[in-house]
Amino acid sequence: MSERIEKCFAALRAKKRTALIPFITAGDPLPEATVEMMHALVEAGADAIELGMPFSDPMADGPVIQHASERALAKRIGIAQILKWVRSFRERDAQTPIVLMGYLNPIEIHGIERFGSEAAEAGVDGMLIVDCPIEEDATLQPLRDAGLQRILLAAPTTSDARLRQIAAVAKGYLYYISFAGITGAARLQIDEIEARVHALKAICQVPIAVGFGIKDAEGAARVGAFADAVVIGSALVERLAGSKDANETCSRVREFLAPIRTALDARRT
Repeated sequence: MSERIEKCFAALRAKKRTALIPFITAGDPLPEATVEMMHALVEAGADAIELGMPFSDPMADGPVIQHASERALAKRIGIAQILKWVRSFRERDAQTPIVLMGYLNPIEIHGIERFGSEAAEAGVDGMLIVDCPIEEDATLQPLRDAGLQRILLAAPTTSDARLRQIAAVAKGYLYYISFAGITGAARLQIDEIEARVHALKAICQVPIAVGFGIKDAEGAARVGAFADAVVIGSALVERLAGSKDANETCSRVREFLAPIRTALDARRT
């Protein structure tokens, strides 16, 4: 089993730094730029990468990521191509954790055991499957058998009993959804999020990452003051849309992400 996620958070904890985890949709805005875009994310300060697997019915995602999925699917981006990009990324970067984020249907079509084996071989570290509740967790056992960690989700509406159930089996990190809604909305209530994160830390043995609704350096710094990691997706995906070539895509990545990395480090200091 890969230990990249644990090593990443241990190193950050030793330096008292907050992890920055950007989300991008695989194949958008330009399939040929995906690998270079991933490297640009790391160069700009990303500690791990969530790579979205395009899906035709992304029920948890807002319009920005929905449209990104539509654009990628129109270019016939699927699991085989995504894993090929991960392999290529690993030729230059053996340390940065990669978590694939998506939905169960494409994985079932591909074959869960086959997917687990191929993803682990490619260099994937974890899976965040939005529409597979913990009650159906046994469905994804082949992924764990292959060495992938399942990143679980918690939300403001998650009951205390269910939180304890999730915390007991969480691996890698726990993704806390900052509000009840879709990605990209703007409803951050910092005090409420902070209280919930502290409660999760009291029962959970893995780091707590906060995502949904974080759009800029200021929001990231406020959340990063108490969370172990900040996930930022829709604002980045929106910023990348319409890039004409790989150079422009990577420039937009650096321009967007670098100030957020700086703000996170300044706030912790």
